Amino acid sequence: MLTVSQIAKQFGISRTTILYYEKEELLMPAYRSGNGYRWYGDKEIKRLEAITSYRSYGLSVSSIRSLLDRKGESQTQILKDHFNKLEREIQNLRAQQKAVVVLLQEPGLLEESIVNKERWVEIMVAAGFTETNMIKWHQKFEELEPEEHQKFLKSLGISDEEITKIRAL
Repeated sequence: MLTVSQIAKQFGISRTTILYYEKEELLMPAYRSGNGYRWYGDKEIKRLEAITSYRSYGLSVSSIRSLLDRKGESQTQILKDHFNKLEREIQNLRAQQKAVVVLLQEPGLLEESIVNKERWVEIMVAAGFTETNMIKWHQKFEELEPEEHQKFLKSLGISDEEITKIRAL
């Protein structure tokens, strides 16, 4: 069993954060001693591991509460919603980058920092995708979101001719 200070130190977070999680009913101590000390056991440590992981992904406390208290489909929907929110934020940041590049009148900056076709293929291969898997991925993307597929391929700096070939797969 660990005290608030011990568990905070173990996780590299503040004691205040642990108390905040208790206030938000995310993490409750296993029990309180007569002198008011909070004690946390293995179950609470595992729950705090999940909480800190979800926080590192940028999830809100209310989303984390929902994820920990629910199972199955509602968990999947919460994570999908968060993913979509992150995607919108990324798009907004890219638009801001482009605006700054225009102000600087240095378009080369943009090409240096955006994922290109070669880097995307490296990422897919590192994730275990074969050539066939990548083709299926493009086919499904084209089937479900053709306009977004076009935008995505353009964002990788692929020529219009090659985009046409990929989309025809």
